[in-house]
Amino acid sequence: MQNRILRSMTLAMLAAAALFGPVFAQTPPQQRMVIVISLDGFPAYALDDAKLPIPTLRRLIRQGVTARMTTINPTVTWPNHTTLVTGVHADEHGLLVNGSLVATGAWPPIKVDPMIDKVKMVHAPTVYDAAHKAGLTTAQIDWVAINNAPTITWPFNEWATPAGPVEQEMIRKGAIASADVEDFTKANILFRDQVWTRAAVHLIREHRPNLMLLHFLSLDSVHHAFGPKSLAATSAIAFLDSCVEKVVAAVHETGMDDRTTFLIVADHGFKAYTKEIRPSIALAAAGLAGKVHVIPEGGTAMVYLDQSQAVELLPKAVKALEGVEGVDKVVGVDGFAAMGLPTPASDPQMSQLLLTAKDGYSFSGATGGPVTAAVPQQRGSHGYPASDPEMDALFIASGYGVRAGALPAKISNLDVAPTIAKLLGVPLPSAKGKPLPLQ
Repeated sequence: MQNRILRSMTLAMLAAAALFGPVFAQTPPQQRMVIVISLDGFPAYALDDAKLPIPTLRRLIRQGVTARMTTINPTVTWPNHTTLVTGVHADEHGLLVNGSLVATGAWPPIKVDPMIDKVKMVHAPTVYDAAHKAGLTTAQIDWVAINNAPTITWPFNEWATPAGPVEQEMIRKGAIASADVEDFTKANILFRDQVWTRAAVHLIREHRPNLMLLHFLSLDSVHHAFGPKSLAATSAIAFLDSCVEKVVAAVHETGMDDRTTFLIVADHGFKAYTKEIRPSIALAAAGLAGKVHVIPEGGTAMVYLDQSQAVELLPKAVKALEGVEGVDKVVGVDGFAAMGLPTPASDPQMSQLLLTAKDGYSFSGATGGPVTAAVPQQRGSHGYPASDPEMDALFIASGYGVRAGALPAKISNLDVAPTIAKLLGVPLPSAKGKPLPLQ
């Protein structure tokens, strides 16, 4: 009799679970936190090292899920961070570099402007817009393409100053000193990551935002200088693990463990290189200086033609570039759609040609010396085609609404924004990705 009763109770509980869905759906969104932490430049392959000193990340993985995450072209910081919050490719959200590309009316004909307001820079709805519209609170700490975003409740910007509202609140409460954020952009990147950590801890303790976007930069900087898998890179990874630990501890202190979801992500992977390609020198040798302009992006480079002579210049530029040592492909407009990139006709920010680099090479904006040259020591770069597995990025989900082992081995970063939206119970119909099966 007792066994029959237990079986009946078990069946009833399973039926209730099927009827009412996962537990996280029963908690009002206003009582939840989703904390997205981006470790800029953390390759998916780094987790293959069982001795990587990341106890906090390993604990989150054991309690949740991890997967290799494919990225979008161009595999650059601002475009991929924007995909993480919109769920669309660059040809829809409009980020092709670390800022907006704007015409100068002079030579060079185009420049990168990182200070344009978010409402003009990002051309697709974001998940933080959707959260704000639903009455939820939002916070960003060193996120990108988010300048003066009206849908962010508490901003702590990359360009922090003592006059910022969150900075002032932290100064009043003793969380930072005014001197900490004076000339902040000139401070070393490890110090800035520490300050951004303190900002995250403060906002969790004081405000408990429903959605927090937190971006750390030190690993990307170290990878550029010394290359991936170097001792310096391993040290930077260990440092970032300690930063994540402080954020996790702040959630625990507030008693929000059972209502908080952590998404630990990266924007792109990294490749080592020992030679740099200087396409501007090859173009100058072909008599195209002042007519063809190059914006290097590591593993790719965008090539812009003087529009008054574009028809004449295009074949000359292709001829000057396609035989250069280290250049893998010279991609024309007809190849952009397959890479998720716009054409110049659909987005005036886009170039007329795109160069891709071979393994071991990276593009440079240098205008002197040989066209291709060795660098003094191994360095690191990204920007290579997203189809390159080394551009795959870190993804970890842990906490509220996440069942251990629920994910496939590989996911797309297009799926992150709709996953955040689902966790917060808000719509994001414009996203091309799908919510991840975290349960």
